[in-house]
Amino acid sequence: MLSPEIRDTIARNSKIYDLGQPIYMGMPVYPTHPPYIFTMVRRHGDVFRENGFSGANELLVMCGHMGTHLDGLGHISQNCKLYGGVDAIEAQTGGKGLKSHGMETVAPILCPGVLLDVPAYQNMEVLPPTYEISSAELEAVAKFEGVSINPGDAVFIRTGWIRHWNTPQTYIGQDTGLPGPNNDAAEWLASKKIRVTGSDTITYECVKPNTNRMPVHMTLLVKNGIHIIEMINLEELSRDRIYSFLTIISPLKIVGATGSPIRPLAIV
Repeated sequence: MLSPEIRDTIARNSKIYDLGQPIYMGMPVYPTHPPYIFTMVRRHGDVFRENGFSGANELLVMCGHMGTHLDGLGHISQNCKLYGGVDAIEAQTGGKGLKSHGMETVAPILCPGVLLDVPAYQNMEVLPPTYEISSAELEAVAKFEGVSINPGDAVFIRTGWIRHWNTPQTYIGQDTGLPGPNNDAAEWLASKKIRVTGSDTITYECVKPNTNRMPVHMTLLVKNGIHIIEMINLEELSRDRIYSFLTIISPLKIVGATGSPIRPLAIV
């Protein structure tokens, strides 16, 4: 248990960066995912109890992959096999979601975090569409920033693409493609034995227009059991040139789900 003195020191000397995006109707949503719907089903004044008491409540309709979220290991299969060789068809039978690799099995993550700020390294504001980030470039960025990547780390890769958030069609990149790590970079990250990786785009990996291939997801999730975070906001960390930090990532324990909204934090 932390003493009051240690708690006070942490409170005075630490800064918390909120890396989550707001969730609202009209926000960018991946084209194959259902739209986000929010409605107030009980409003103040609809029903009164004693002493003028009334309450409000809302109904949310959403999937687990909206806003800043974490991909579970049941999100992607290759030849109907999930991470560890689990049969995806068998895992999803029964009508209650996944019987293996559901989000209720993902423990809260508390670990060192590293920001690899690719556009800053390239002296850009935002990487162009379809820009492929290679392992060699990630190594160069890490060296430039003076950081190392160790087993169990969270590695966040900034493209700057979150700056297009308020123009959803641009942010989704359906016609233009999206920047991000290529499979070579994913293999390199996996070789480092990291725990989780994330980026500020809706797909994490580099996506070309008119293609359905997502090899990075298969490399990270299916082959190596490494969670992916998408749509994470790294702008404040970039602005303050914060490249190493403590990160807290806590998904909801949604039984049988393939993903969960999160509100990741970086603490320095």
